[in-house]
Amino acid sequence: MDRAQLVLLGLPLFLFCTDLLNLFTPPPPPPHKPPHHHHPHLQHQYQPPPVAKETLEFPSQKPSAFGAIGVGSTVKISFCTSCSYKGNAVTMTKMLEASFPGIHVELSNYPPPLPKRLVSKLVPVAQVGVFGIIMAGEQIFPMLGITTPPAWYYSLRANRFGTIASTWLLGNALQSFLQGTGAFEVYLNDELVFSKLKEGRFPGEIELRDAIASKLGSSRITDSALWS
Repeated sequence: MDRAQLVLLGLPLFLFCTDLLNLFTPPPPPPHKPPHHHHPHLQHQYQPPPVAKETLEFPSQKPSAFGAIGVGSTVKISFCTSCSYKGNAVTMTKMLEASFPGIHVELSNYPPPLPKRLVSKLVPVAQVGVFGIIMAGEQIFPMLGITTPPAWYYSLRANRFGTIASTWLLGNALQSFLQGTGAFEVYLNDELVFSKLKEGRFPGEIELRDAIASKLGSSRITDSALWS
């Protein structure tokens, strides 16, 4: 064994022995602290006068430009929940509450017409019926008086999982279409202020704020004229 091999073999052994020695060697004792002597004459040392604390004044919240004209009024935002319009409704709600302190904002779903609502209720029933026929059609058809299942049943049964997945996806898409109205209607005290169904677009924040401020101002003028 030459010198290089001895060095390569001895270095790991040396490091291993050093680690073992450090592992089993007790730690050194902590350094001894000298006792603290109390000096009575240090009690009357000069103490600087207390510094007066500066009071921090924060600017008060900027009042709304429309004052408190929103107190006692209710804004109702009726929108299509299945159309993912909730984010727009929440944004408009925060804007109105900040612009008109004391105003009450209600969010609700704009319902589709009655025929669409009835058909959307039948879609889950049809889905469950298709699932039942695919899974237990051989027992269901004899109960209905059909001794031999039709040919389309065997076609659906051959691709059972694909048929179930397609029925589920198509049924959910149809139900979402039937429940969707595309509405975003804004009412102030049951009076229509903005209609997406009529305008074909969403209202702008400044546009909606000015429209409600105009309605509130005119209603306050009418109320004061009635009481005078």
